[in-house]
Order: sequence, then C-alpha cells, then structure tokens
Amino acid sequence: MPDDLPPSAYRLLLQLEQQFDHLMQSLEAAASLYEQQHEQQQPATWVFPQATPDRHWLREALFDMWHQQDQDGRETRNYIAVVSASDELLSAIAAVNQAKERFSDVLQHIKQAHPKALSDAKSRLPQRHPQVDDALRRNGLARLHLKQCWRQLPIAEAPVSRVRFAWYSSGRSIKRLTVQEAEQKLLQFNSEEPHIRIQLGKLAGIPSGEILAQVQTQAPLMRANLFFTEPLADGHTRRALNAAMPIFVPGNDQRLPHINMPALQPPSARTRARRRDEKLEHDVFLPSLRVYRYR
Repeated sequence: MPDDLPPSAYRLLLQLEQQFDHLMQSLEAAASLYEQQHEQQQPATWVFPQATPDRHWLREALFDMWHQQDQDGRETRNYIAVVSASDELLSAIAAVNQAKERFSDVLQHIKQAHPKALSDAKSRLPQRHPQVDDALRRNGLARLHLKQCWRQLPIAEAPVSRVRFAWYSSGRSIKRLTVQEAEQKLLQFNSEEPHIRIQLGKLAGIPSGEILAQVQTQAPLMRANLFFTEPLADGHTRRALNAAMPIFVPGNDQRLPHINMPALQPPSARTRARRRDEKLEHDVFLPSLRVYRYR
C-alpha cells in the first residue's frame, strides 16, 4: 500500500475490504441456494442460447468479476437468462444487489478522494479470498473488473407472463464538447498532418461558443421487455431493461414466463430508422474525434 496516503484513505480502504468480503458472502449464499434448489428440479431456468444449464452456471455468472487477459477494459461479459425464483431466492438476490451497491459507494468515494489508492485496492482484494486468488492464477485472469463487480441483477417487481428479447444495435453515448476542448484534443495528434490541419481549419470557422457532440457507438446489447401478469400499482404493464445479467422473476410456482428466442448474433447494421428529430447533423464534422455539429 502506498506510504503517502492519509489516515482517511486507510479507513476507506478498510471499509472497501469489508464491503468486498460482504459481497463475496452474499454471492456465495445466493449461488449455494440456487444449487440446492437445482437439485430439487427447481428453480425453472432459461439460458441464452438454448441450453440446459448445470447447477453451477449461476455461480459462474455471479462470480465473474475479473478482467481476462487482453480484454478491453470497457467490455463486460454477459449472462443472458431468466430464472423463475422462489421468494427465498429473490431475497438472496436482493441481498447481493445491496452488497454491490454498498461496495460501489465506497469505491466511488475512494476514486474521488484518494485515486492513488484505487489500483492498490484492486490488487489486494482478491488476496482476501484464497479460492478467488487461486482461480485467477489458474485461469490466467488478472485485475478486478469493477463494472462487473457492481452491476445489478435485474429483479422483476411482479409476476411476469412473457419476456421478449431483442438485440439493440443503435446505442451510442454523446459527450458535449466546447470548441476549445475539441481544438485541444485535435492538437494531441500531429498537427502537421494534412487531415488534422483541415479539421483545425474547420473548427476555426465556426463560432467559438458553439457546443459540439462527440459520439461513441456502443457495442450491441440484448434488451428484454418484461410483460407483467397484472398491471403494477402505477398502471405500467411492462418494463424494458438491459439483459446483461440473469433476470429473476417471481416464481413460487416454478413456471417460466413465455420467452422468445432472439437471433444468436446481433444484426450487422443499424436496424432502427433515424429519428426525424435527430439533433445532430448526419455528416461527421471532425472525423478524427467522431465530433458532430448540432443542427
């Protein structure tokens, strides 16, 4: 651990270790309960693509919190599934989500207050659980994947009659940039290159107060529409969510809702038509930065 950390950082790191321990315990409790119920031919489970899951598949999904070698740090591994869960299992999954949220809260506090302590914490946490550390060495895995640690497990608020899965390939993130910020980013390239000079010239020709949009296309993801058996108290009859992790639906009767079979691979091109009220120009303004002008 770095020697120049203040006492407050050590206290936060201790809290982080305690919350990580609690997260591991809640994951173990949920996985063990599922495995016990699986031996009794429950709970009913659907896993994409079509396959009959063994009793340990949920453990693999829950404990997958590590970067693999050569993995893009922004990439997360997905476990698309629907589990018809008993009240007991739903409570165990809710406890996991609470532990994930507390772990994330402490982690964000450390990132804001003592960012130098973060890398050390990531290397120390696996050592607190020998079986995890052994698995990392044995499988050639490295580094705690923070996003996979804190991502929540979807729990349906009420019984579900059907689930409709579909690939979503049109996602993107948009970051607003000032002209000055865009210029600074361009100058990080070789400003002697002709294509960079052209873009700097285009930037100089627009008002200095204009706001630009830097667009990042997101990887395709699976979306799920849950249709509730009865309308919720607020009148909603369905809920849409990202399906990166298993979806747990109330199911004391051990029956799965009706589930469609989506395509095995996402579409290769955009499937949604462009909105008429699209706020960005169609043509990219600064190609090197994926920056667009607003209409």
